[in-house]
Amino acid sequence: MIKVILWDVDGTLLNFLAAEKEAIKTCFTSHGFGACTDDMIKRYSDINKKYWERLERGEITKREVLIERFREFFAEEDLPVEKAEAFNEEYQVRLGDTVVFNDDGYEVVKRLKAEGFAQYAVTNGTKTAQSRKLAISGLGELFDGVFISDEVGIEKPMKGFFDYVFEKIGKYEPKDILIIGDSLSSDMQGGNNARILCCWYNPECKTGGASLRIDYEIADLRYVFEILEVEHECSDFGM
Repeated sequence: MIKVILWDVDGTLLNFLAAEKEAIKTCFTSHGFGACTDDMIKRYSDINKKYWERLERGEITKREVLIERFREFFAEEDLPVEKAEAFNEEYQVRLGDTVVFNDDGYEVVKRLKAEGFAQYAVTNGTKTAQSRKLAISGLGELFDGVFISDEVGIEKPMKGFFDYVFEKIGKYEPKDILIIGDSLSSDMQGGNNARILCCWYNPECKTGGASLRIDYEIADLRYVFEILEVEHECSDFGM
């Protein structure tokens, strides 16, 4: 029976694209870059995704992700590339200013806490951005603990990240732990590496994941209660 839930934050509990959009527009204004259009943000978002996927494959460092994505973006948009580092520093702070929950994310976590489930955040975001958004959103007060790759020193989906988490949260069987996340390459691959139950949050009904073990797939976070009910029933019958 599931006793522990590991939550991804960006793209799962929180709408990362909404925060990203507002953070970039704010930073454009403060750095005197003029208006940032939605098309520009889309181009940046595609670049950003590419760099994070390279990080998850162990090809580059977190520092390279944070700076090189903006250097590439600025070069494409004919903006001063030398300002990429300063831009990123402000961007990390501004990311925490906008909190938009997916579905009823806050209420889901709150209800699960009341029902006695242990819940932890597991995120590859930076300490600056994640600490701020967890505080502003109120999620930080609901979680039993928060594991940020910056502090762990290892990124999802690496097994070492989860080994660190398990060492801190105590002794549980793999069948007791469920990870919920939107990323196949980070969350589901990480769950596979850690040999725990995996729930893919897939509100856009994307395809993929054929090579991964995905125990559950949901389009709405509120469906997690149905998963837990099924797991509880199976436990009662010794399955």
